[in-house]
Amino acid sequence: MKKPPEGFKTIARTEKCPCAALCDDNRKLYGVQFHPEVSHTVYGRQIIRNFIFSICGCRPDWKAENFVESAIQKYKSVLSGKKVLLALSGGVDSTVAAALLHKAIGRNLICVFVDHGLLRKGEGDYVEKTLSGGLGINLVRVNAGDRFLTRLSGVSEPEKKRKIIGEEFIRVFEEEAKKLGAIDALAQGTIYPDVIESGSGGSAVIKSHHNVGGLPDVIAFKEIIEPLRDLFKDEVREVGEQLGLPGKLVWRQPFPGPGLAVRVTGEVTKEKLGLLREADVIFRKEIENAGLERKVNQYFAVLTDSRSVGVMGDTRTYGYTVALRAVTTDDFMTAEWARLPYEVLARASGRITNEVRGITRVVYDITSKPPATVEWE
Repeated sequence: MKKPPEGFKTIARTEKCPCAALCDDNRKLYGVQFHPEVSHTVYGRQIIRNFIFSICGCRPDWKAENFVESAIQKYKSVLSGKKVLLALSGGVDSTVAAALLHKAIGRNLICVFVDHGLLRKGEGDYVEKTLSGGLGINLVRVNAGDRFLTRLSGVSEPEKKRKIIGEEFIRVFEEEAKKLGAIDALAQGTIYPDVIESGSGGSAVIKSHHNVGGLPDVIAFKEIIEPLRDLFKDEVREVGEQLGLPGKLVWRQPFPGPGLAVRVTGEVTKEKLGLLREADVIFRKEIENAGLERKVNQYFAVLTDSRSVGVMGDTRTYGYTVALRAVTTDDFMTAEWARLPYEVLARASGRITNEVRGITRVVYDITSKPPATVEWE
């Protein structure tokens, strides 16, 4: 839009956009042609604050403790006497959802942790020990790695991989539900960025999340419960701390529902997963050794499908290229690539190429979101 419609006036412009913002003060109608909600928009939060509090008259009274209290009371009521099966990945979102619902309905919440064989190194055992032993959550672990790899065999297209994993997740839950008896609802750790990226209303699909856009058309549950659906990642962490979850768990690195399947470009195989796990744990350890784990919001390795020539001693090698990814962000809707010290990158690269046989090259991703997403697939 180059000029405002009748009744409106232009109140902001840029070199390339002659009508960046407009208003009709008489009817209290306002519009912008940019994204004030993203963290990198200058004065973006102030614009939103002015609109919400000065124009709409809302009060800034949202607090994590209020959310926790109201959510617990809500689910105590709506889920009274019902058995709920929670799709637990072990990541921050599903863990916080589990802790919240556990407070509300106790043993009527059954958390099914599907180890799809696509987790980070040592992650399955850590999740089981922390949630079942440490938090006392009713947890069932299902080791289904071979099943998922069979379904993913020969598949390289990212969206198809996500859809396959999402459907297989639900099928596993259905099977577990049958073993457990009557189950009334499926709970998930869906958060607001998942909803937006999977497409809602007239918005475009950026990528399907296994707990939103990846759901198959027919599932055997009467209700879907998503207690964190309206929250961003930073708010989820606040809720987790309010619930008394250990800091190591609340501040754990974000991990996509489809796991390493979307950090292995191309077809997913056991060999590729093994290489990626070793490279990823080295990179994350070097970030931690440098004291940057709280300064970088997300960091991980990606195993690309690109292979190149290398040299080890006097021997020619031909191995995979690993891409390292690290970003800073407030809300994960937008993100800047992290300016990591060269020394950290050098140590990570040196260790990966020396310690992980089959990887000959390491590159660093310096693309922000947008135009890229945080994950590669």
